[in-house]
Amino acid sequence: MLSAVKIDEKFLNESIDWEFPIPIAYGPGRLNEISEFSRKFKISNPLIVTDKGSKELPFVDRLAGLLENASIKSQLFYGISPNPRDDEINAGCIAYRKGNHDGIIAIGGGSALDGAKAIGMTVNSGISLWDFEYRKPEPILSSLDCFPTFITIPTTAGTGAETESTAMVTDTVQGMKFCLAHLGMRPSLAILDPELTLDLPKNLTAWTGVDALTHALEAYLVPGLNPLCDGAALEALKLISKWLKVAFDDPKNINARGGMLIGSCLAGVAFTKGLGLVHSISHMIGAEYNTQHGLTNAIILPVVMKFNLPHVEEKIRFISNAMNLKDASSDAIVKEIEQILDYVDIPRSLSEISVPLECKKRIAKKAMLDSATGTNPRVAQIKDVEKLTEISILSARA
Repeated sequence: MLSAVKIDEKFLNESIDWEFPIPIAYGPGRLNEISEFSRKFKISNPLIVTDKGSKELPFVDRLAGLLENASIKSQLFYGISPNPRDDEINAGCIAYRKGNHDGIIAIGGGSALDGAKAIGMTVNSGISLWDFEYRKPEPILSSLDCFPTFITIPTTAGTGAETESTAMVTDTVQGMKFCLAHLGMRPSLAILDPELTLDLPKNLTAWTGVDALTHALEAYLVPGLNPLCDGAALEALKLISKWLKVAFDDPKNINARGGMLIGSCLAGVAFTKGLGLVHSISHMIGAEYNTQHGLTNAIILPVVMKFNLPHVEEKIRFISNAMNLKDASSDAIVKEIEQILDYVDIPRSLSEISVPLECKKRIAKKAMLDSATGTNPRVAQIKDVEKLTEISILSARA
């Protein structure tokens, strides 16, 4: 078996700064430095963006209080759904302009971070939201200065959205999610503070944790040469495989929370390479039924892995090693994934989260248009995607 790189656990409880792929401030308690970071990046009146589910959580008031104590005024915008919508982005832009803000601090899960990015792309640029769609030609801007200075603070270990410039937003007219992107919205800083995840409920620890696992697996399976992303994906797999169950069983374990937060971040770096059919299907189900993204991914994951893994035999031993498996086979990997899902109480079918079978054709048709379908390691026809959706709805695992 290939040897695995091991992170010394003592570092998980220390403050460390990294500069790749963006400036990252890691360590328990790093949120306390937010006023210094704000001044460093010349933010004097930020719009704090969070999601509807996080607005009453202690970290939001704590963030605002730290800024206020440093005589930095701020305003909270919390109108972001679990699956951010175009109308919510417009409302955020109105709040930003009305408050004469000069920066954005996004705090919360992936929806808050994505919503904040989309607000930043459109609020001063004069460019329509959908002109930033991933596959369209990059919009012509008068100046990159139109993008607000942007700080991200993830409070879940799952999304990986804190270092990259893409955002998934629902088109309420078409009932579809689209990937928006512009390098001008890369965050100036990501703060990875594992203390912020200590009070995460067990279900969100599970859902977001398996979301990170999905990111790492799908990104690593994307075809093509990208050793930086592949290395990040494998290191993420090592960390998540080691720490997810520990964080689930022992939520106050700061090493487990730190390991998961770093693993999630690395998986987010990895998926700049692309994703696959788990996300294609999940995006469209989330757009129609407003399901929690990580939970939806988790249910679909083993179904798509059974479809993909036999076609990437050259990568099986590296995945097996990263997950510390004795048997280097696609069956063993799927079995381990299913064991993890059962351990953290993931439902066995989409029907258990109210996704009806009648949607399978419609979801498959939309999923074929998703950007992640193009980077799936196995070419899929619409009949394949429809079948994967059907299995996920009825019974995703034995």
